Amino acid sequence: MKCPLCDKLTRVHQLPDDELVWQFPFSVALLGPWQYYTGYCVLISRVHITELHQMPTDVRIAYFEEMIVLSRAIESAFEPRKLNCESLGNQVPHAHWHLFPRRADDPDHLKPVWLALDRADRDEEEKRRLQTSPLSRRMILDRLREALRTQGAPTP
Repeated sequence: MKCPLCDKLTRVHQLPDDELVWQFPFSVALLGPWQYYTGYCVLISRVHITELHQMPTDVRIAYFEEMIVLSRAIESAFEPRKLNCESLGNQVPHAHWHLFPRRADDPDHLKPVWLALDRADRDEEEKRRLQTSPLSRRMILDRLREALRTQGAPTP
């Protein structure tokens, strides 16, 4: 079966301008579609594995460090009340993290994001709401990249 994340990684230089956030040595950060959670990113491992324990220890440590760098950038750029970092892989079995910034005014702040995303699958209005941010995708990317540069984020 073809892996959609491996496919994205092979086409990283062809991705839309409003999707690629940063290329790290061991991962690639993409701006996710659900920008109601302003700054939501997906951090994809450059190594195709299904479980984190399958990564060589040094690669896993470096991958986690890149997630921490991205987390700090999201926090710096958007000052969320909480940052949810989730690695599931039920739909796409390729190691990746979802980083969801949660705002204080989020009416569902005590519920998992996935409940709202499930509603969006069945409700076009909810889908539009969750894909919309007060900031444009370009502004979100600019803030994230500046925060990453300020931290001295590594590049491949």
